[in-house]
Amino acid sequence: MKALISEYNKKKSKIKKRLQEFECRGRAKDEDIFEELCFCLFTPQSKAVSCDKALKRLRKRGLLLKGSGKAVRGELSGVRFPNNKTAYLLAARKLFKEGKGIGVTRRIDKNDIIKTREWLVENVKGFGYKEASHFLRNIGLGKDLAILDVHILRNLKKCGVIKEFLTSISRKRYMEIEDKMRAFAKRLDIPLGELDLLFWSMGTGIIFK
Repeated sequence: MKALISEYNKKKSKIKKRLQEFECRGRAKDEDIFEELCFCLFTPQSKAVSCDKALKRLRKRGLLLKGSGKAVRGELSGVRFPNNKTAYLLAARKLFKEGKGIGVTRRIDKNDIIKTREWLVENVKGFGYKEASHFLRNIGLGKDLAILDVHILRNLKKCGVIKEFLTSISRKRYMEIEDKMRAFAKRLDIPLGELDLLFWSMGTGIIFK
């Protein structure tokens, strides 16, 4: 654990800065919040940087809130399973549509993030617990949620928090691992959100989102 603490101390300031940026993002307008939601729809089995670039292209061409599936699909270079993820974006548009705009924030109960995560998993096509937790973290509301992607799970196994590496996780198992990660973070005296970013950076080499 000494090596992990040492790594954390090296990256601590950058990690805290990134989490502060997420909190600022959460105060942005609904279109920006929707963009973050789409980012979290795109990232499964894809590189985060490639997904970010794809979203910048969509935003630049005015295709985030409108435009055909074909037009959206054409901008998803570097995003794996682009047909599915195009469908997820279109479904999210429909779900959060408000008049001529988009309304995401009114669906978020800041006083009950667990309830909000459940709603997202149940209603947003393409969202599981990992994606919903990722989205909430990226808008500054998921400090006590675990984003159990491949990098996090590998590091949890390496640290002995879990015994096996799982590629498919049921709701019950997700909650169990999340609780174990919370307890591990507490033992290390590292906030859960910061431990998550630390593990992710150890797996990817960058502190991103």
